[in-house]
Amino acid sequence: RALDALCRGRPHQGVCLEAAPLPFRSLRDAEEPRSAGSGSRQLLWLVLEHIQDPMNLGALLRSAYFLGVDRVVATHSNSCPLTPIVSKASAGAMEVFDVYSTDDLQGFLKAKSAEGWEVVGTVSRPEDVDVPVISCSEFRWDKPVIVVIGSEGEGLSLETQLQCQQMLAIPPGRALHPGIDSLNVSVAAGILLHSICSQRGRHGD
Repeated sequence: RALDALCRGRPHQGVCLEAAPLPFRSLRDAEEPRSAGSGSRQLLWLVLEHIQDPMNLGALLRSAYFLGVDRVVATHSNSCPLTPIVSKASAGAMEVFDVYSTDDLQGFLKAKSAEGWEVVGTVSRPEDVDVPVISCSEFRWDKPVIVVIGSEGEGLSLETQLQCQQMLAIPPGRALHPGIDSLNVSVAAGILLHSICSQRGRHGD
């Protein structure tokens, strides 16, 4: 009962640890990560716009850490903070993987694009966007890339879409019922990131 109270009713497996909260890190403090033998062309950053569900955020961090994403950047406003639920859902990845935040997502993406990065968005309904859409399996990773994931309900904002050079979509395996026409955001991100990361080291500089 004491552990249940400390965890506010969340599952705890008989263990509870009190720890100081982990804040988002400022992009001003970020250093360019060194890529391991693949050159700077295969840097990969994941940007999260308005992810609000802590379970989704934790799962996103877990996948990003596992698949080798170099940086995760989240919007500071209208986003889930780095809570104990996020940490647990990340299976501890949040404790060893810095998460950065920005108050000016469009400005950040515009600056990275000017530095030579490719900015790609994600979309579940290609007919809803004006930016060119390709299947994630068609994407060629030949320069530093930022993958932008939108919120659970609305997806990417129009302002953010306009900063993307192209959009990636996951083709469905069947004709979809109108009420079940998209994937959970963390599942979709895992598929997209794996599709991109599987190219790591495949193309030489």
